[in-house]
Amino acid sequence: MSEQSYKKDLQGKELSPETLMMSYGYDPKLSEGSIKPPVFLTSTFVFKTAQEGKDFFNLVSGRTQTSENHKQGLVYSRFNHPNSEIVEDRLALYEGAESAALFSSGMSAITTCLMAVLQPGDVLLHSQPLYGGTETLFLNTLARFGITSVPFQNGYEQESILDVAKRIEKGKKVAAIYIETPSNPLNTLVDIELISQVAKQISTNQNGQIPLVICDNTLLGPVFQKPLSLGADLSVYSLTKYVGGHSDLVAGAVVGSQELVKKVKAQRNAIGTQLDPHSSWMLGRSLETLQLRMERANESAKILAEYLHQHPKVSKVHFPAFFPEGSVEHQVYQKQCTGAGSTFSINVGSNEADAFRFLDNLAIFKLAVSLGGTESLASHPASTTHSGVAQKVREHIGISDNLVRLSIGIENVNDLKYALELALEAI
Repeated sequence: MSEQSYKKDLQGKELSPETLMMSYGYDPKLSEGSIKPPVFLTSTFVFKTAQEGKDFFNLVSGRTQTSENHKQGLVYSRFNHPNSEIVEDRLALYEGAESAALFSSGMSAITTCLMAVLQPGDVLLHSQPLYGGTETLFLNTLARFGITSVPFQNGYEQESILDVAKRIEKGKKVAAIYIETPSNPLNTLVDIELISQVAKQISTNQNGQIPLVICDNTLLGPVFQKPLSLGADLSVYSLTKYVGGHSDLVAGAVVGSQELVKKVKAQRNAIGTQLDPHSSWMLGRSLETLQLRMERANESAKILAEYLHQHPKVSKVHFPAFFPEGSVEHQVYQKQCTGAGSTFSINVGSNEADAFRFLDNLAIFKLAVSLGGTESLASHPASTTHSGVAQKVREHIGISDNLVRLSIGIENVNDLKYALELALEAI
């Protein structure tokens, strides 16, 4: 791409991400003047010379470094392709990062990232609750490769987390701290800056080796939360959710420094978890409206959460903006979030039967898993997304049988409110 397509300013004035999502990293002159990038449906790319082929392979394999004389080129679509590179550049820009890598799903992003930075015998310290798929990956899959996962529940008390770390078997190294904030589905928060400090403290007991801080930023990012600016080393996403935003693709991403993302991309190249050109193109389309969609859904979610908070058949609304003023949770929310997002859970009635009756009578909302789409969704975490999590763990972290998760879309908020009202009457 031309240097002009990577300009971030206009005569010295820095442009906002919303503006740059329309054009950054793409030059129409190189594609017959097409205002949008074409979908590059090819498996392989032609080299100009044999030497260029050798140079590109040395770069993509990490044997040589990118420089003025050696610039990365296109080789094979498992390694890179124009559609993924455009979106990677734009996503990194949105979060203020140096680099990004796309993946075939959020879980493939998490798995590839951890494979790149962990070794057998390492310890992965992680917040809890987590998305059910992540919890299952840590407990079942990583354990088979000799990686021990150790959870902590209190994400804003330093001593509590350090106490958990102290109980780790002597001689074992905490290689990474993985956090999900807000958590899915309970919206519990983890203090990202605090975790960065905890990582440094842990390093004093393991020969100065600082654990990497990896943050799942799916629920708020990159619009309402930027973990890298708060001390995280890597930010991971299910792009299927808000960034994709239309429930029509599955994708993931890892965002961070050039050095760390290069390691992750090398692992991606080895195991083939790259995202395809068409899904990459669709993500590029979605990034153009990301701010609009997330802000609209955020506004509607606040109105609906306040309505449900007052309803006698709803015992609790798990919404970040409802943390009591002056509480530690509220302070963390004010410090690191610029919005509450539009996915939250409610405790409705007293048991599974009440939750199911509510869901079966809920109009407009689609009864489906996932979140972050233009349409509103409702689901029952205990029997779906978190059904693979042991019941004892579910009960401990608050995923009860009467918990319902709502993902608020961009429909008319009064219509959604009326649909909720009718469903609650059925209990």
